[in-house]
Amino acid sequence: MSTFRMEHKNPEGLFQSKAFSQAITVSGKAKTIYIGGQNAVNASGELVGPGDLEVQTKQALHNIATILASEHASFANLVKLNIYLVSGSDPRVGYKAFLEVAGELEHPPLVTVLFVSEFARPSVLLEIDGIAVIEDND
Repeated sequence: MSTFRMEHKNPEGLFQSKAFSQAITVSGKAKTIYIGGQNAVNASGELVGPGDLEVQTKQALHNIATILASEHASFANLVKLNIYLVSGSDPRVGYKAFLEVAGELEHPPLVTVLFVSEFARPSVLLEIDGIAVIEDND
């Protein structure tokens, strides 16, 4: 019998959002997946969607989905996302893209959104890193 549990918490007195949870607890035998910063670079190393935040967000999320799938996980297993956007970007564009790629999650992850002046590759408009957990069956 598994003891793995991931509980999304939204304590009374805090804002309730469909986009993010306020806290998540993980207990039991878990495997943690740390997702390095993903931007809109495809498998060939080419930047997808220069100047287009929606297209770049979708590519970054497809990269994250690939990482998650390689560990038999999905967006539902996300605990935390850190989203870095170039200053002046509209986070609502990114959220719309997230809904199109990942769908509306019953239990969304923790989310932090930060604005930065630029990235190492000047045409990049965002970068997303994260943490996911799955049951450790080893």
